[in-house]
Amino acid sequence: MSAIDAGIVPQPKPESAAPSFYSGDQSLRGWLFTRDHKRIAILYTLSITLFFGLGGAAAAMIRYDLIVPSGELATEVYNKAFTFHGVVMVWFFLLPSIPVTLGNFLLPIMIGARDLAFPRINLFSWYLFVGGGAFVVAALWAGGVDTGWTFYTPYSTMFSNTNVYLAIIGVFVTGFSTIFTGLNFIVTTHTMRMPGMTWMRLPLFVWGLYAVSVVMVLATPVLAMTLALVGLERVVGVGVFDPALGGDPLLFQHLFWFYSHPAVYMMILPAMGLASEVISCFTSRRVFGYKFMTYSMLAIAVIGFMVWGHHMFVSGMSVYAAMVFSLLSFLVAVPSAIKIFNWTATLRKGDIRFTAPMLYALGFVGLFLLGGLTGLILAAPALDEFLHDTYFVIAHFHYVMVGGSVMAYLGGIHFWWPKVTGRLYSERLAKFAAVLMFVGFNVTFFPQYLLGYEGMPRRYHSYLPKFQELNIISTGGAVLLAISYALPVLYLLWSLRYGKRSPPNPWDARGLEWQTSSPPPKENFLHPPVPREAYAYDEPAL
Repeated sequence: MSAIDAGIVPQPKPESAAPSFYSGDQSLRGWLFTRDHKRIAILYTLSITLFFGLGGAAAAMIRYDLIVPSGELATEVYNKAFTFHGVVMVWFFLLPSIPVTLGNFLLPIMIGARDLAFPRINLFSWYLFVGGGAFVVAALWAGGVDTGWTFYTPYSTMFSNTNVYLAIIGVFVTGFSTIFTGLNFIVTTHTMRMPGMTWMRLPLFVWGLYAVSVVMVLATPVLAMTLALVGLERVVGVGVFDPALGGDPLLFQHLFWFYSHPAVYMMILPAMGLASEVISCFTSRRVFGYKFMTYSMLAIAVIGFMVWGHHMFVSGMSVYAAMVFSLLSFLVAVPSAIKIFNWTATLRKGDIRFTAPMLYALGFVGLFLLGGLTGLILAAPALDEFLHDTYFVIAHFHYVMVGGSVMAYLGGIHFWWPKVTGRLYSERLAKFAAVLMFVGFNVTFFPQYLLGYEGMPRRYHSYLPKFQELNIISTGGAVLLAISYALPVLYLLWSLRYGKRSPPNPWDARGLEWQTSSPPPKENFLHPPVPREAYAYDEPAL
């Protein structure tokens, strides 16, 4: 009988001898041609951090313009700034952030695999992602795009004289990166789980990645085809969306939102799984209602394909169609509410440790809850007609997509940073940054709910003087938010050189990733891991 069969778990090597995925070829060629999922995850992290900085700079321009009612920027500059901000933040940060970084790094380790199913495709996906981003940056460099991130027709097809081509090509190319990543995750989860790693033993983070991968593979081709038709209409003049050519602009809206509403869940489903890992760890409790949590993720992914029409209540939709889409929108809130309830039940009577990852996870739950509740307001046709195209929509979108996703993403970065790098960061600074981000976000975007309720339209370069006070508060909050984003970059980079060495399991967590060294070796495990339930906090850590 082997040591593993007898239940005797070999002890990891001492920290000083811990292997590192940096131990291979350190040249630029070694990194650019790597097939190691961990290195590719780091390449993705560097890339999306760069794009986040570019999108944040455009957001700073928007908030600067809105300090005074007349606007500080020229109208065309403002239009190009919010378009660039939206395109970069949606397709080059929010959508890929958790799956391609933490998901890429952790998915194989969490299921006991050596790598993803298709390592070469994984690397190729990163090249497509960077290539698509290069086209979008080139569009900015060549003068910008003024259509808004939604590329609404017929303006984007016939009337805009800006660099719509380059931006559309960038998003189109990046879409293939998304499809390949989703396909890779699905095949890996189905075929590469270690013996004993059954479906009901999978961590909820893996379930979140699996659910979002299905959405990626099914929804993204619709966007690709839609953007290809926009390009075809601009180049050849084929009447697809322009009514002057016999096209239908509402067709574009249906196709675009059929993709874009599931895209919301591309951002939030991995965040839900991630928050479950953190909350369970720092309450030292099993996740309450594990099966309900898994099924609710799958339900969100499925129902999410059916609710795109609630973006179009004011587009001439029939009363009966609006009723159906409204009902489905309320229905998709049910599995989301289940997750909120189960997180709360997990916290109840838990031995809660308010570490930095836990603060980020709790911040995610709070912001997602408020964003989700206001989404129900917009799902009611009568209320949506009043609030449509106002700053209320902007606030709702950012509470769910930015507040929720970014808080969860940074919570995951802090939670797994010792595992990824083998170093510890300043817990005091991390806690301060988490609290500052929560405060800064609410100061930035909660006034926008009030602005929308009072009637301030979105995307406007100037506004009535009565809206100035709330806009100044919002801009002040954006300054706090920018500081809270910059702080983790500084102290995490500092920890790479000066941080204390991390043991394999600094949090006393469960899951296969904590059974290997920090950072993991090239093949992920020095010894065969022991499969067990991911949240067995009533059993000693391995």
